[in-house]
Amino acid sequence: MHVDIVPVGDIPAVVKREASSALRSVYDCDVTIHDTRPIPDGAYDPAREQYRAEEFIELAGRVGSGEKNIAITDNDLYYRRRNYVFGLAYLSGNGSVISTYRLQTSSDGGFSNKSASDIFSDRVRKEVVHEIGHTLGLEHCDNSRCVMNFSPTVREVDVKEENLCGSCQRLVL
Repeated sequence: MHVDIVPVGDIPAVVKREASSALRSVYDCDVTIHDTRPIPDGAYDPAREQYRAEEFIELAGRVGSGEKNIAITDNDLYYRRRNYVFGLAYLSGNGSVISTYRLQTSSDGGFSNKSASDIFSDRVRKEVVHEIGHTLGLEHCDNSRCVMNFSPTVREVDVKEENLCGSCQRLVL
């Protein structure tokens, strides 16, 4: 499998490296980094002061060169009636997106003694693995340690591991 990371806006090299490394590690896939793209036209919702996640998925699917493509942005994303999303993917689709905007919270609620930058890197890694998992057909997992567990807050992101549980692994690997 080939995954193309599509940076949208000014994404730090460390974020691209962590995303690429996590995808290679969990899915044993080839990963490329696409040229940086601008924010999609029409993605911004001035009433919400946020960006529509679907627009970024469409962009990744359209411009990405992989079998699976993931946009990474530092803009605050939402989907439908949700207040925000860390990421979004359509089940078995070829495009997905993560946002680092809300992953940059400095504290993990005392879950670990890691530095803020290490916690942020862990979150980026988990979110790209999670969203690509959806594109591979994985739904949310009930196992709170599995990377495919639904995580509405950074606390839940911090608790789960970067890897797929045995059940999810058997479905895709």
